[in-house]
Amino acid sequence: MTYCLGIKVKEGLVAISDTRITTGTDTTVKKKITIIQKEHYSLFVMTSGLRSVRDKALVYFDELLETEEFGKLYQAVNAFGQQVRRVADEDRATLEKNGFKFDLHTIIGGQLKDDEEHKLFLLYPEGNWVELGLGAPFVVIGNSGHGKAILNRVLNEDSDMKLALKAGFLSFDSTRVSSNNVDFPIDVALYKKGTFELVEQRFTQKEMAAISDQWDEELKNALANIPGEWMDKAFKKLPE
Repeated sequence: MTYCLGIKVKEGLVAISDTRITTGTDTTVKKKITIIQKEHYSLFVMTSGLRSVRDKALVYFDELLETEEFGKLYQAVNAFGQQVRRVADEDRATLEKNGFKFDLHTIIGGQLKDDEEHKLFLLYPEGNWVELGLGAPFVVIGNSGHGKAILNRVLNEDSDMKLALKAGFLSFDSTRVSSNNVDFPIDVALYKKGTFELVEQRFTQKEMAAISDQWDEELKNALANIPGEWMDKAFKKLPE
């Protein structure tokens, strides 16, 4: 399992990915976000699913980029989807015969030279995709059930990138404490609209420990400060 989050706000894009790879009882750290940066050409790719499928699709995609040039991000997304279908044609039967489900969900974000603004896409294992608009400012793939609450409550299209990253980290942290297959370090990619320059940063558990601890305390204090009088009529029904 994994945790990958893409956020689109008016100011730009924020991407967060954990790095834990679990194989049986073994755990390793591997990068799950790929950045492709050229002149007037900035995009990132994050995936959740079988590592072998991801690696093969990315190799095919990198090879395609040596000869193909895309002006708009959706064209690159289409091309990556074609590579996912190619891998499916080659490997699905063998994988499923051996008990593995062919599965690769992909988040692709960025801005290419002919795009009027930055874009964010979710690509499905079948190779089809949806574009995330400002009305739906984020998408999570992988272990997505634990960290959406804060994103739904806090983020909207007018949120700035710092708030998006802060909320994104807390979403990851909520997932991490609820799941043993999502963990530090995390990789962060940031893109500001119209700059055609992606930046990347890795954060370790040691670096973020104080923020995690503060968030724990803030949650406990917030819960303690919520009035409790509304519960009285229910608890009064309990026998003495």
